[in-house]
Amino acid sequence: MSKTEAFKKLLAEGQVYKKDFIVLGTGMLDGYPVPQAQVKVPLKTMNRHGLIAGATGTGKTKTLQVISEQLSLKGIPSVVMDLKGDLSGLAQPGQLNDFIQKRSDVIGVDYQPSGVPVELMSISEEKGVRLKATVSEFGPVLISQILDLNDTQQGVIAVVFRYCDMNLLPLVDLKDLKRVLQFISNEGKEIIKKEFGQVSSASVNTIMRKIIELEQQGAERFFGERSFEVQDFVRQKDGKGVVSVIRLTDIQSTPKLFSTFMLSLLSEIYETFPEQGDADQPKLCLFIDEAHLVFSTASKDLLEKIEAIVKLIRSKGVGVYFCTQTPTDVPESILGQLGLKVQHALRAFTAKDRKAITKTAENYPDSEFYDTAKVLTQMGIGEALITALNEKGIPTPLAQTLVRAPISRMDILTNHEIDALVNHSDLVKKYNEEMDRESAFEMLEEKLNQVEKEQEKATLPKPSIPKPRPRAKEEESLFEELSKNTMVRQLGRTIFRELTRGILGSFTGRRR
Repeated sequence: MSKTEAFKKLLAEGQVYKKDFIVLGTGMLDGYPVPQAQVKVPLKTMNRHGLIAGATGTGKTKTLQVISEQLSLKGIPSVVMDLKGDLSGLAQPGQLNDFIQKRSDVIGVDYQPSGVPVELMSISEEKGVRLKATVSEFGPVLISQILDLNDTQQGVIAVVFRYCDMNLLPLVDLKDLKRVLQFISNEGKEIIKKEFGQVSSASVNTIMRKIIELEQQGAERFFGERSFEVQDFVRQKDGKGVVSVIRLTDIQSTPKLFSTFMLSLLSEIYETFPEQGDADQPKLCLFIDEAHLVFSTASKDLLEKIEAIVKLIRSKGVGVYFCTQTPTDVPESILGQLGLKVQHALRAFTAKDRKAITKTAENYPDSEFYDTAKVLTQMGIGEALITALNEKGIPTPLAQTLVRAPISRMDILTNHEIDALVNHSDLVKKYNEEMDRESAFEMLEEKLNQVEKEQEKATLPKPSIPKPRPRAKEEESLFEELSKNTMVRQLGRTIFRELTRGILGSFTGRRR
């Protein structure tokens, strides 16, 4: 048996699928594609997470585009992070040319240019559905992460959230958070001291400065109402899964906001989605571009929580795919949880690069057909080493793969096309309405004004006929007053039905 026939036989035996699958490309040997040696990934294992890695310009984004559009054609929605702006082209058909036709013929797939349903979203000033969340929903862990607080300062934030949870004070935006911080270090200082212990004014002042710095980076546009419901990610249109493209081209200067947003999204999906069990296909796939931003500044405690979510979220029918330059950008504890691995070329310009390539090669199964470390530096654009899990959960043979071309546009949308998508979006109408409901800031101001009026009234001259003077209100009375009038008014989705927080400190059981 020839080397080519042995290779095709190995792939065929490792990829016998009874359920549905997607085709990513065709296998290659000695730098040339092998016809009829398709590299397939079963939908059944797409909730086992994955990695798309490679140097800049090697085709990572196009591979991400191929996977998301193929999932869409199977009716599976996905969420993709678009940091470079070129994934919006998913909404429009691609353009057939001789190069693409030849590649498709070699792979054995029919190339039919087609767009897929796309929903444009943003956490900043980009056009599209505004993704927002309240400070209360973010929780103390993620707020501390985004503010880069030390242990002492994190303790202050924990006190703030605990106090607001106990007294049903909704922390909707950063204005609310700053007002409660002012309260616990001024008017409510003794209340907090009695209930939770002494809070350092110096720590409060440092946190206030960091909040102001965050506001200057535009974070006030993200914190507020109406909070996004993650169930709106799971939609179909004309039988195709909707691809939610989160536009982040203007977020490069605020990586902390991006990374913390991603963590909150993972936490929200984990806490909200029901258990799905062992289904034939995933409910949702999430592609995190520039994944190193999520891990580079995370504390050890936070990394453990992320690892726990990645392990458990697959039972909710959700696959998480990390896109980055090298696998070493992802912690080993998480890397070991990934089923699909797509490795584009790496460049060995320095001694450090060569060491990284050697370490990267060790993350892939041994192959009798490849010197993995050597192939990593020799692959061209649009080629990748791929291994996945078969339907039994066993890794498929490693294959250098000529990746199929996207059927959607490999370029950005025009401003006119973006405007058309946004104008016809039902979610834009739902979430882009400006809201500023009564929350912790207004409630504290109202109650403190009432206390001041009562104190002023107590200082008025007494009547000539002596009467028993009512006892002055103690500080506990203020505590009680602050907790009375809270949730009678509608507060959108900031509804405190259960004061229970999830794995990253976000509320569980709070959605309707």
